Amino acid sequence: MKNHTMDRMVRTAFVLVILLAVTQPLPGQAPDRDTPPALGPPPSLSLPPMQHFELSNGLRVVIMEKHGVPLVQVDLLVHSGTVSDPDGKVGLASLTASMLDEGAGEYSALELADAIDMLGADISVGSGIQTSWVDLHTPLAQLEDGLSIMSDIILRPTFSAEELGRQRQNRLTSILQWHDEPGVIADRLFSQTLFGASHPYGRSGFGDEEGLRAINAGDLRNFHATHFTPGNSHLIVVGDITPATVIPLLEDAFGQWRGDAPGSMRVSSVRQVSSRRVLLVDKPGAAQSEIRIGRVGVDRMTDDYYPLLVMNTVLGGSFASRLNQNLREEHGYTYGARSSFSYRKGAGPFTASAAVQTDVTDSALVEFMRELNAIVEPISPEELNRARNFVALRFPGRFQTVAGVANRISEFLEYGLPEGYFNGYVSGVLNVSIDETTRVAREYLDPDKMIIVVVGDRERIEAGIRALHLGPLEIISIEDVLGAPPQL
Repeated sequence: MKNHTMDRMVRTAFVLVILLAVTQPLPGQAPDRDTPPALGPPPSLSLPPMQHFELSNGLRVVIMEKHGVPLVQVDLLVHSGTVSDPDGKVGLASLTASMLDEGAGEYSALELADAIDMLGADISVGSGIQTSWVDLHTPLAQLEDGLSIMSDIILRPTFSAEELGRQRQNRLTSILQWHDEPGVIADRLFSQTLFGASHPYGRSGFGDEEGLRAINAGDLRNFHATHFTPGNSHLIVVGDITPATVIPLLEDAFGQWRGDAPGSMRVSSVRQVSSRRVLLVDKPGAAQSEIRIGRVGVDRMTDDYYPLLVMNTVLGGSFASRLNQNLREEHGYTYGARSSFSYRKGAGPFTASAAVQTDVTDSALVEFMRELNAIVEPISPEELNRARNFVALRFPGRFQTVAGVANRISEFLEYGLPEGYFNGYVSGVLNVSIDETTRVAREYLDPDKMIIVVVGDRERIEAGIRALHLGPLEIISIEDVLGAPPQL
């Protein structure tokens, strides 16, 4: 035994000596520490096929097998969101979704939370502009029990008046707090100005005081009965399953669900910004100024999606972007500056934004406009490659978890993307050229036709903003944006 141990020690020492010899630089050859190693090619993405099925009640099911870890993600995607809020009851879709897990079937809100915890599972609910969802993340061994609870939440929510009152009070409290949050004020004014306060993209899906006080439990039940139907939904299943094992479980859980799709909601188009406007909201004593600059962008199905993605990555879509390097790294005006296109079924906003120190508000606006004017000129090959690689290298990572895969499939279904879209995404990004980024920047970004919103201490920043002559300056009050603070 001792001889065997000694032999292993000798062999190990010999290997270490060889490795040290190989890794040491040759005499007179110093290691190059000035140039980072070259990036390898972006990893290709080859996903298993999405398998499409339909339950006996017409509920459409999309399954993607992802074996290796005994976890399952089951997401219900409902094709209705805050765009479906009726006039006078803004917040109804969001409140309906939030109330789904506040008591369902035979469970009270607390009993439901305990039952989910006992399974080691997680169920989340929510809504967005165009969709609502109920998501189940569960160990494979608890899938059947998890689906039972999920079906109660989807099919049999109780919508108790007591829980509704609590939710309403929480939301009114949040709206009251918004009056002291410059970032929220800036976002709300920017959306209202760009789309109009009554447009689905211009109002807050979270709700307003009028709507929240008007909504009752009957409204929740009616919205649920109209929109949470198998004909208006998809069920997405990703994980360590096969269709043969999971379809019978889905049929047991959801096969008795009934209902057709409601009429589709069309979002009206809005006029593009025709000239530059500056809106200043006075927030006395604010330590920072919140800046939002932008205009109407494009919808998700634009043919220019890939060029816009790469162009915006150069402008403000990454930490190494021009906006962030300028305003944060070079000038130290902010902790972060960014830009983005918000892609929706209708044309969403393009926004460039930052929270900057009060005393450099005017200087920060100068740099924003400098970069917005510069991006319409051709970018360098180095910037192009860096941006393409940034986007392409990150994309496969979004499919590492069952939840990540389900999220991507939700996007696929929400917009009706073509089959094979995911596997072709990386090549679509890498094929973007400098000419394309220049074209889309000039087509979709016109710095002379943008809305500029600033929320900050008027006494300290107004004169500097006026001196820039960016456009007509309008003074707005917080109550003009959010209304009077709710009385709790």
